[in-house]
Amino acid sequence: MSNQKLKIALIADPELPVPPLLYGGIERIIDMLISGYIALGHEVSLFAHEDSVTPAKLFPYKGKSSNGKLAIFKNSWLINQELFSNSYDIVHSFGRLLYLLPQMPLSIPKVMSYQREPTISQVKKATKLAKQNTLAFTGCSAYISNQIAPYAPSFPIFNGVDLTIYDYESEISAEAPLVFLGRIEPIKGTHIAIEVAKRTGKKLVIAGNIPSEYQSYFDTAIKPQLNEHITYIGAVNDKQKNTLLGNALAFLMPIEWDEPFGIVMAEAMACGTPVIGFNRGSVPEVVLNGINGYRCDTTAEMINHVLAIEKIDRNKVRKDAEERFSKKVIVDQYLTLYNKLIQK
Repeated sequence: MSNQKLKIALIADPELPVPPLLYGGIERIIDMLISGYIALGHEVSLFAHEDSVTPAKLFPYKGKSSNGKLAIFKNSWLINQELFSNSYDIVHSFGRLLYLLPQMPLSIPKVMSYQREPTISQVKKATKLAKQNTLAFTGCSAYISNQIAPYAPSFPIFNGVDLTIYDYESEISAEAPLVFLGRIEPIKGTHIAIEVAKRTGKKLVIAGNIPSEYQSYFDTAIKPQLNEHITYIGAVNDKQKNTLLGNALAFLMPIEWDEPFGIVMAEAMACGTPVIGFNRGSVPEVVLNGINGYRCDTTAEMINHVLAIEKIDRNKVRKDAEERFSKKVIVDQYLTLYNKLIQK
């Protein structure tokens, strides 16, 4: 990796501040990258929500949404006015690909990171418009980046965690609870986590926000199941999350969709807590069977893995988090990509 000090423009979505107070995985990644870049002497500008608290130079959005023509126009104007007015070494977007449209014909290197399913038609259009060798894409897993790779340069870079935020817990009681942490909605599998807890006789702590459109799911499928063994504690901040995950017997990831990454898996592993997840989306890449947790295809298999969780060495779980998901590793991977593009 080059020692050249870079001037970097980072683009976030406008809905949440960087860092977020509660929910907001992408915003946490951006915040982690900013602190990592600045610690290495790079200069960083951030386009983000006006309530962002950051050591980067903040350009606050006037548009409050990623959707709607007026909001997109206002935010795109802000971004490109700055990029045209000042010289940057690279521009890296975690927001709308559309924000980069005016920069496509120019020589400035551009990185578009997808934390969600990519829209391939947009990838194709952007690649046609972009000056040759100036545009690259990343996915937060190979599951995402492999969808883009047939049409444009695309690289998998996992989401990472600042390990200093999470305390490694090497020993845990057999009576410790299972944990489910995520949005409370059917595709996240909260109801499956409850079934697993019941059938294994383990306690379960459920944490996460309830999207308004899934309040009825919570009211009918989750709330009636709550008791002294199965509890719901609401959304949690980073400090509460550290305590919750660190004191868990295992973290359950019973997803019923192809989740692009699921940063909470890395957060759990940073605490030494193994992950048991269904083989969908990025889970086969993140969970190393028998090392940092277990992968499975059915609820019955998940139940069996919970009953065998003591076979997982929590020290190996933490070590894997350090080697694959640490702030240093992820920062270095992005900077290596930046320098690769700059040198083309």
